[in-house]
Amino acid sequence: MRSSILITYDSEDAVSEATALCGAAGYRVDHVMRQDYLMRPRYGVSEEIVGRLEGVARSVGPDVIVYDEILRPSQNYNLASKLRRNILDRESLILEIFEGRASSAESRLQVKLAQMRYEMGRAKEKVRLARMGEQPGFMGIGKFEVDAYHDDIRHRMQAVKRRLEKAGKQRELHREGRRRQGFRTVSMAGYTSAGKTTLFNALTGGRGAEGAEPFTTLSTTVRRSEIGGEAVLVSDTVGFISKLPAYMIDAFRSTLEEMLHADAVVVVVDVSDSAAHLRRKFQSCRKTISDLGIDRGRVVFALNKTDLAGGAEEVRGKADGLGLGGERKCVAVSAGTGENLGGLKALIGDVIRSQDPGAGGARGGD
Repeated sequence: MRSSILITYDSEDAVSEATALCGAAGYRVDHVMRQDYLMRPRYGVSEEIVGRLEGVARSVGPDVIVYDEILRPSQNYNLASKLRRNILDRESLILEIFEGRASSAESRLQVKLAQMRYEMGRAKEKVRLARMGEQPGFMGIGKFEVDAYHDDIRHRMQAVKRRLEKAGKQRELHREGRRRQGFRTVSMAGYTSAGKTTLFNALTGGRGAEGAEPFTTLSTTVRRSEIGGEAVLVSDTVGFISKLPAYMIDAFRSTLEEMLHADAVVVVVDVSDSAAHLRRKFQSCRKTISDLGIDRGRVVFALNKTDLAGGAEEVRGKADGLGLGGERKCVAVSAGTGENLGGLKALIGDVIRSQDPGAGGARGGD
């Protein structure tokens, strides 16, 4: 693996998640610098910390320095020029993971679109720096004028969007075909590394890629299962993560929209997380689901990894902390051991039946 220095917030949860992201992108973290604040105007951190980083970088000799926040191009340039190292901020790191994990033609197109939108948001500043004669290798945009640079990105984006629209129409045809055959659908959602794919495999008997690394799944996978004596189709999609920019969610919209058309959406929550980490992840999931416009009446919460939590009382306490203590559509399970999968299936079956006309729970807004 390539070597990296990680700059992140001063909390165990932040260090743990950022280290996992680095590992998923192929970077070994050889030194962690913890900070309370990462949003200073010139470098993101104070000049004193930059001075300390220079010494650490000389000692460690990293391939990259990973900055666990979103940097403006000028901040990236300032840091890279001062430290003489390539700088990856949180967005560019996630894009590297996406690029490495994309396995289907559609997911590769979605990643390309996200990368170009990332570039578009930084184009003006990059050209400004280039005109000043500041042309660091890590930005390398050649001799583009700002209009030509914008036009080049925009034209490439339009071509990718057309191909994604075609893929989206094909996906809609598949959905329509499933509806005509009478199949009900269930979609899996949740924060990345919550065990979503493991639970998907447990429900469907599949063998999809599983792992503790973030973003194991980028492409939508659909498999058949039986719930309540009825054949249903279950889909697994890309995981959520905090501070995921709107343009990245939009790039994967054709994949995520499977949830909009599902009869039930299972939000998988890692109940073995610390209470603070759990709340932050859960809030991120709720926000993404709300932003996508998913009807709350079709959502089931699966508190996963109970075998790794501290017992039933701890699980109940964490559910209460999330506001799910009195939530009827919430169930504790373990995808790893198979604990209470029957209870989850029964709950999914209830939600699916509630979507039937005359059942008193037809689809609608919140």
